[in-house]
Amino acid sequence: MVVNGACENDWPLVLALARSNPIVLPSFGYHPWYLHERTPDWQKSLEAFLDEIPGAVGEIGLDRWKTGLPYEPQEEVFLFQLRLAAERDRPASIHCLQAWGRLHDLLHQHPRPKRGLVLHSFGGPAEMIPALAKLGAYFSFPGYFLHERKLRQREAFKKVPPEQLLIETDAPDQLLPEARNRFSFADAEGKPLNHPANLATIYEGLAEVLGEKAGSLATRVEENFQRVFGGL
Repeated sequence: MVVNGACENDWPLVLALARSNPIVLPSFGYHPWYLHERTPDWQKSLEAFLDEIPGAVGEIGLDRWKTGLPYEPQEEVFLFQLRLAAERDRPASIHCLQAWGRLHDLLHQHPRPKRGLVLHSFGGPAEMIPALAKLGAYFSFPGYFLHERKLRQREAFKKVPPEQLLIETDAPDQLLPEARNRFSFADAEGKPLNHPANLATIYEGLAEVLGEKAGSLATRVEENFQRVFGGL
């Protein structure tokens, strides 16, 4: 179970979770939404967490969609983290919204981890899939894309190379359609949250989209997952 830390406050919690539960594979990174929280020592701190325990880099990325989010510091922070992933050959989990062309250019121009990159909740243009796949990208499908209105995203996933497809819950975010939400819970204020145990129903849903059996899809995705995250 890959658990991503999105900012400095998250990293100690992710580390503690990984140490208390061996099923957790920790990932440490600065998400573009939280860059305003960076401390002067954030780079040294991130390196220390990556040296502390085997894990991944993420969630990192670029975002030109979120209102009021400055873009200016994002590329510098992203490239620093991408370099760490490449130097340690750790997989990098990448968030990207409305910056796909620029993301492709940066990935093309800079070193990347040999084991691959995960494009979290891939919502980019289908025509960019071949170019990103050549750069070692894996494309991850969340249950949120099973909502009827997400037809474009489902059609894009039909074009992903089978050996570069992954599946995620993005729990506690990106709620599934109510009919597929088998495991539900809420925060202290009663806000509905996505449960990690919904992974199985996401497999079933994407198998329907791709026109194959969930079992064969699960076998293939496990093989893909092991290429990216195996051995950590």
